[in-house]
Amino acid sequence: MATVYLDYNAGAPLRPEVAAAIAAAWAAPGNPSAVHGPGRAARARIEAARAEVAALVGADPAGLIFTSGGTEANAALLAGLAVPRLLLSAIEHPSLAVAAAARGGEEIAVGPDGVIDLADLDRRLAADPRPALVSVMLANNETGVIQPVAEAARLVHARGGWLHCDAAQAAGRIPVALDALAADFLTLSAHKMGGPPGIGALVLADPSRQLASLLLGGGQESGRRAGTENLPGIVGFGAASALVGDDLAPDGPTFRVGALRDRLEKLALARVPTARVIGAGAPRLGNTSCLALPGLAGATQVMALDLAGIAVSSGPACASGRQRSSRVLAAMGLPDTVAGSAIRVSLGWASTDQDVDRFVAAWGELAGRKGFTVSAPQAA
Repeated sequence: MATVYLDYNAGAPLRPEVAAAIAAAWAAPGNPSAVHGPGRAARARIEAARAEVAALVGADPAGLIFTSGGTEANAALLAGLAVPRLLLSAIEHPSLAVAAAARGGEEIAVGPDGVIDLADLDRRLAADPRPALVSVMLANNETGVIQPVAEAARLVHARGGWLHCDAAQAAGRIPVALDALAADFLTLSAHKMGGPPGIGALVLADPSRQLASLLLGGGQESGRRAGTENLPGIVGFGAASALVGDDLAPDGPTFRVGALRDRLEKLALARVPTARVIGAGAPRLGNTSCLALPGLAGATQVMALDLAGIAVSSGPACASGRQRSSRVLAAMGLPDTVAGSAIRVSLGWASTDQDVDRFVAAWGELAGRKGFTVSAPQAA
C-alpha cells in the first residue's frame, strides 16, 4: 500500500507542472552569465521566473534575490544588514533563532495561543532607542498559527526599525502581499509550495537597499549573491509561484485542503477524546494540524505511524533526530507532557479523504494499543 504523505510543511511533493518546467530547463544548455545565445536564453528564463516569484508577493523583481532556500535567505539578511539590535519572536525558524542567540538577540514572547505578544514587542522596542531588525514569521511551521505581522511592522517602523517576515510556510497557502504585511524583507522557499528543494528567495521591499553579500566571488544576483544560478531550481520556483493564484481561488485546492484538515481534526478528536489540537483558538493555515496526545511521546507516534505507512512529523524537519520537546510549544507555555506528545500533520495539493481516513484509523489504533480511551470510528 502506498505511503500516505502528510508532511507538506517539511516539503511538498513536486507538482507535475513544475516537474515539466524543470525538465525543459535541464534540457537547454547555457550559463546565464554567458553572452552567447544559449546564455542569453538561460538569463531570460531566470528573469521570467524572477518576475513570477515577485508577483506571488507583489514585489518588484529587482528586489528579489534567489538563494539556496529559506535558511540561506534568513542568513543572508542577518549577515548583510548591519543593525545594532536584533529581536525575533520566540517561535522563529532555527535558522534565525540559532543565529540570533549567537548575536545576543532578544526573544519576543508569544501567548498560549501561539500568537506573538505585541505588547512585549512594544516594551522591548521602547526600552532601547537603537533601531532594531525584528523578525516575525507569517505562519508557524509546527502549529500553523498566523501572526499579526502588519501590526508588528507598525510598532517596529514607529521606532525606526526594520521588519523581516519569514513567509516560507505561508506562501501558497494564504495570500502573501509585501505591502499588506508592511515588511521590509521577506523570506520564501519553493519546496513548501510544490516547487523544487534547494531554491528560495530573500525579497527586499526597497530594491535599492544595499546588503553585504553572504557569498563573494561573482556578480550574480546584481552582485548580491555570488555563484552560478540554479537555473532548473529557479525555473521550477517560478512555475510553482504561477500556480498559486488558482490555488487560492474560492473553490481552489487551498479551500479543499482546509476542509480536509477540519475533517481530520473532527475525526481525530472524536476517536481519541483526550487528544487536543494546539493553536486551535488562533487563526491558522488551513493545511496544518498540531495534535497532542499527552502521555505518548510524539517521536513514538511518528515511528508507529511510519510503520503503518503514514508520514507525519513531530517538529520542524531541520530538527529531525532530536528527541527534546519543541521550543515553539514550550514558548506557548505548554508543559513537557503536552509539548513532547505533539505531532504535526500537514496536508497539501495531493492530499485526499482517503489519506485522512487512513491517518485517523492508524492513529486511533495506536492510541488504543497504548491504553488510551478510544471511541468507535466516526463518519464525516
